[in-house]
Amino acid sequence: MANRRLIALSLALLGGCSLAPAYQRPATDTPAAFREAPWQPAGSDVAPSGKWWEAFGDPALTALEERIDKGNFDLAAASARYQQAIGAARQARGDLFPQVGASTSIERQRQSANRPNSPGRPSTFTDKAIGASLSFELDLFGQVRNRVAAGDASAKAAAFDVDGIRLGLQTQLASTYFDLRGLDARITLLKQTVASYQRAFDLTDTRHSGGIASGIDVSRAQTQLSSAKSELSTVEIDRAQDEHAIAVLVGEAPETFAIAVADQQPRPPVIAAGLPSTLLERRPDIAAAERRVAAANAEIGVAKAALFPNITLGGAAGYEAAGGSWLSAPSTFWALGPLQAVLSIFDGGKRRAGVKIVRAQYDEAAANYRQTVLTAFREVEDDLAAQRLLIAGEADQAQATRAAERTRDLALTRYHDGASDYLEVVLAQTAALDAERSLLQLRARQLQVASDTFRALGGGYRVTP
Repeated sequence: MANRRLIALSLALLGGCSLAPAYQRPATDTPAAFREAPWQPAGSDVAPSGKWWEAFGDPALTALEERIDKGNFDLAAASARYQQAIGAARQARGDLFPQVGASTSIERQRQSANRPNSPGRPSTFTDKAIGASLSFELDLFGQVRNRVAAGDASAKAAAFDVDGIRLGLQTQLASTYFDLRGLDARITLLKQTVASYQRAFDLTDTRHSGGIASGIDVSRAQTQLSSAKSELSTVEIDRAQDEHAIAVLVGEAPETFAIAVADQQPRPPVIAAGLPSTLLERRPDIAAAERRVAAANAEIGVAKAALFPNITLGGAAGYEAAGGSWLSAPSTFWALGPLQAVLSIFDGGKRRAGVKIVRAQYDEAAANYRQTVLTAFREVEDDLAAQRLLIAGEADQAQATRAAERTRDLALTRYHDGASDYLEVVLAQTAALDAERSLLQLRARQLQVASDTFRALGGGYRVTP
């Protein structure tokens, strides 16, 4: 019975205890539903579907998105940071096990005849030794285990950082791509506008030559035509910059990269938002922030353990001989120990200050986590509100565009029939171009908001038709 109690006590000492507080994820105020998504049934959720950009049905976008993992250098740097975090976690885990070393040496010596304590004749000999050593820290207060827990949590946070950067890059690429497609549509519009304005200028110039139109009408027509050409050049510059930005995102030099012009813009999908509570599981930035809170909690245990003795056990064994048979029983040696306990008696409050620091770091990590969650809720609400309002705005703008185009056509007819001057045509053409441009910009923004909604919801989730 006594032996059993001794064994149980030994196991308890070896297992030790942890001085870290019991970890719980910081509490956050999570609404029952998104304000901008009242149609979402309570308790429902959407399942992951992987490549969220496929919901837009654009093969060119899909091909570009699939190049990010292999080509983007920001993502490669984040992956390298993750590997560093894994290495640090494995280093910390190594302290859970005994440290075993081996050594061997051969030394030729000559002792002086006038040596102290035992003078005599000089002697020459060869000392040969081979052995192994062991040292082990008894983790009685959980310092090593909490250091391992902190390293594991930090490594997981780094992994979520990689996911977050990947999602951010995917969204940035989609947003830039949709802006480029919007510029493609504007280029097509402006080319058509330039051709129309050229015809109007030719008509006005002909009428002026016949004495029907004034020189002012010709100047107005020329101004319209030249302004449209200038805007076309500006839009082409913006498109080139978008194309270059996409090239960098996929890891290719801009001079060797090109995207074919296509003025057709896809329609944005309707995205099921799900429940606010699912953001805590979906978004990688929230998951990374939570793991950093867990790491900070474990660091409290590390700092508190420093207030107690550091106990280590050592041992060594091997063979040593200055002559005769080297690897034989008489040449063996061994040592058990030392069993060493080290405790700083007075350090001017340094260790207690260390505990205070890590507690403050935990509070900072918890505050960052709560802020990340709150920001996530805001981003989703922003995007859902933008989706709703942009749908209404597009319908109104489409109606305004149709009306402006009718007014432009009527103004040209009236001018051709001599019922009005060219100022009426200029005003109508300007209004029509502004309306058409605004409609294209609204449609491009709808697509950009849809891609950002996927990011805000965590990416990779099923959409409704």
